[in-house]
Amino acid sequence: MADRRTSQSTRALLRLRQLLLDGAFAPGTRMAELALVDRLDVSRTPLRDALSALAYEGLLELLPSGGYAVRAFTRDDVTDAIELRGVLEGTLARKAAERRDVDVAVLDAINGELDGVVHARGFATFERYLELNERFHQELIALAGSPVIERSLEQVMALPFASPNAFVLAEAELPESREILVIAHHQHREIARAIERGEGARAETLGREHAHLALRNLEIVLEHRDVLATLPGASLLRLAD
Repeated sequence: MADRRTSQSTRALLRLRQLLLDGAFAPGTRMAELALVDRLDVSRTPLRDALSALAYEGLLELLPSGGYAVRAFTRDDVTDAIELRGVLEGTLARKAAERRDVDVAVLDAINGELDGVVHARGFATFERYLELNERFHQELIALAGSPVIERSLEQVMALPFASPNAFVLAEAELPESREILVIAHHQHREIARAIERGEGARAETLGREHAHLALRNLEIVLEHRDVLATLPGASLLRLAD
């Protein structure tokens, strides 16, 4: 019974998170449990587990009267999340560089594959870049070996526009952002070299700078609202006109 509840809770969490990021609920919408039970095809207890988890992640907010509502995000919220991701990823890079047994062969292999797609075009190439970029960041986490920082980073990256892949669609479509994609790939290589050489301070600085590229991408997509509207989580963003 416990395993079944865990499975239902996980399914409800994943599906409800995706619905939120896809814009199925406008900011401020109260999460009606009965309607969500039918929509997600789960029982109420797993649904409540999912709602609580999403509130912890920051996508929902707890209402004073009880229950949850969809949270709206300001530009400052997004900026803070990206900056915090930079602090955490920079720390992970430094810790990886400080390990005596570190082996960056996996990072180098990923970067080698990225060489073949970073300048290419087409949907298949785009999908491949998403996969490789995700792998690079996951391997960086593994090299650092810090479960505490990993959990903190997972929470931050659950927020809109905070993950490493948040702006990849914009990078694929907009010339200004595509230039940033090339810079990001160069930073991938520099991070790997700094870790390999045990250069902790440089690895940390590069990790922060790498995340900060997303701030420039944020500025670019705010000037192209049509592209912004296609990004996951865009419906949760509230901007001053």
